[in-house]
Amino acid sequence: MSAVIAQKGGVLSHSLEDYPDGIILPLDKPWRWTSADLVRKVKYAVFKHFGSKHIKVGHAGTLDPLATGVLLICVGKATKQADALQAHEKEYVAGVSFGATTPSYDREKEIDARFPLEGVDAASLEAVFPRFLGDQMQVAPLFSAKSVDGVRAYETARKRLREGLPVEDGNILKASPIHISALELLDFCDGVPENEWQRPDASALQRILVNDLAGGEGLRTATLRVQCSKGTYIRALARDLGEALGTGAFLSSLRRTRSGDFRVENCLSPDACLQLLA
Repeated sequence: MSAVIAQKGGVLSHSLEDYPDGIILPLDKPWRWTSADLVRKVKYAVFKHFGSKHIKVGHAGTLDPLATGVLLICVGKATKQADALQAHEKEYVAGVSFGATTPSYDREKEIDARFPLEGVDAASLEAVFPRFLGDQMQVAPLFSAKSVDGVRAYETARKRLREGLPVEDGNILKASPIHISALELLDFCDGVPENEWQRPDASALQRILVNDLAGGEGLRTATLRVQCSKGTYIRALARDLGEALGTGAFLSSLRRTRSGDFRVENCLSPDACLQLLA
């Protein structure tokens, strides 16, 4: 037998014994929520629904707070499948903004440097795509959950910022093997898309151009579809694409549209999940 996959409009009994291999809850993580936020909210509902606080609940692959999309939450014995689920190929729709950098490689931190945009256009971007396809080595962002000598990399990054030191240091994180199987340009425009275009009821290319503190003015943004292996950092890909074009770049939006066979259009919203566990 295998874990039961919760679906929209489905029903769950109040006895965990009815699910000997556990339950997988495919959720569409909202913007600004951490993966831990969502797990905590679901865990409380699971405990209440099944009348027990002795049930394992965890996710199969974290998402950054500023990312949205597929996040798989495993309940009961399905937690034993978390590593296998996390190993599956992922698909993302990413906004990469060229002409500036941020310490975190995304919009969590403000722009720290500006760069010229001469020669940065759709054609020049697609011309460098072949360099990033297939097996390769990638250095993760220092603002990440990577562990370095038992310390989370983001803790080291924040400490360096407080001390006025450069965040990046090639001696802190080592390159790891990754695989990118597909890289496609969906759109290219001036400015920076507002993250609200990622709402489930918005089309993939709906956007509101903004000139806020993130600095939409003087930037150009590509919307990319990326298929990649476990362990691939799309923020790091944004950094590397900028360097390949001789400019700076950061990740201005990210939506995980697929994890293995789980697609975002079939995922539960947090409210729908809580209703299922009501």
